[in-house]
Amino acid sequence: MTVRLTQASAPLMHSIEVRDEFGATREIAIPAERALTVFVDKRELVTLMTLGAAPELLVLGYLRNQRLVDSVADIDSITVDWDVQAAAVATRAGIERFDEKTAKRVVTTGCGQGTVFGDLMGDLDSISLPPASEAAARLSQSSLYGLLDAVRRQESTYKSAGSVHGCALFRQDELLMFVEDVGRHNAIDTIAGWMWLNGVDGGDKVFYTTGRLTSEMVIKSAQMGVPIIVSRSGITQMGHEIAGRLGLCLFGRATNRHFICYGGFERFEAEPEPARTAP
Repeated sequence: MTVRLTQASAPLMHSIEVRDEFGATREIAIPAERALTVFVDKRELVTLMTLGAAPELLVLGYLRNQRLVDSVADIDSITVDWDVQAAAVATRAGIERFDEKTAKRVVTTGCGQGTVFGDLMGDLDSISLPPASEAAARLSQSSLYGLLDAVRRQESTYKSAGSVHGCALFRQDELLMFVEDVGRHNAIDTIAGWMWLNGVDGGDKVFYTTGRLTSEMVIKSAQMGVPIIVSRSGITQMGHEIAGRLGLCLFGRATNRHFICYGGFERFEAEPEPARTAP
């Protein structure tokens, strides 16, 4: 079944006048930020703060990662109207146990703080990732360098104005999708929505984020079926523990030719750099 989606992307940048330390006045661009209240079958669910790059995919991925719907076929349409700052989701048969599923809220550590519904750890045992014996579910050091170079060369809002997070989906070092938003949770949900809508399997993919590898980011990546995560930032204890439990390979502090592999070493084909000697 086809999901009917609007194409309501919004401008990502906003121009303002500023004054610097020299007293000079000039115009700069800053990231746009707007509220998007999500209604499911006319019932208010949540308000997301977003850039608005791909709001329909954001909403779709949010519903998936919150485990509120089981299949993309459950959704009839997603309509975004920026005039009223709302996204209207129409399902085909309603969401079973909607009140129960949305009763418990966990405030996440995301920038701007996000909300996760239900038990954050509840469905870990149902997540299955491809074994490390599959070549497509491993990453070589040279492919990791290629991935980081592709991110470096990507034109982005961050380069122009900062203040946003970026996420990307790779097949080895091939960039498949890149998205930015005011918080890393929105960015990963948008990628999840794109994967779900297009039937993209995560088993041979690598997920990249500029944000921290916290528990909820690791869980969302695993729910997407992606066995390898690369971050420009670091990791939390819970994120590390959950990744070990699920068998994910995690890279952090990854920029240029520098990185730390935090775990899942069996998925990493290391090609160590020559040891540096003191001059």
